Amino acid sequence: MPADYNGTWNMVSNDNFEGYMKALGIDFATRIIAKMLKPQKVIEQKGDFFHVQTLSSFRNYNAEFTVGVEFNEETKGLDNRKCKTLVTWDNDRLVCVQKGKKNNRGWIHWIEGDQLFLELSCEDQVCKQVYKKAD
Repeated sequence: MPADYNGTWNMVSNDNFEGYMKALGIDFATRIIAKMLKPQKVIEQKGDFFHVQTLSSFRNYNAEFTVGVEFNEETKGLDNRKCKTLVTWDNDRLVCVQKGKKNNRGWIHWIEGDQLFLELSCEDQVCKQVYKKAD
């Protein structure tokens, strides 16, 4: 049985977000604003189906996917690129590969206790985020 990702998660740390955003090609003004945000993730999981909302006072991003099923993703509100995305299970970790104009793009999610970890990668940059489950 895979891990249960359901819940509301509040960001507590965000390391190398600037480097990650530069690798994505996000403009300077947007990077300045985005670095100040403390987004919240709301995850609804039903088996292998996920609806993930990333909410902030600046922009929101919604993603829906089924683990093991490749889909076309448009990262509207982030870097506005189109990519082929595949999320798979690696034990209790969710591993995402995004194929498009940028190399080595994707993310890994996992849970330890009441914390949700997220590693975002693009080109040679890795951003490490930690979220704490809301009560």
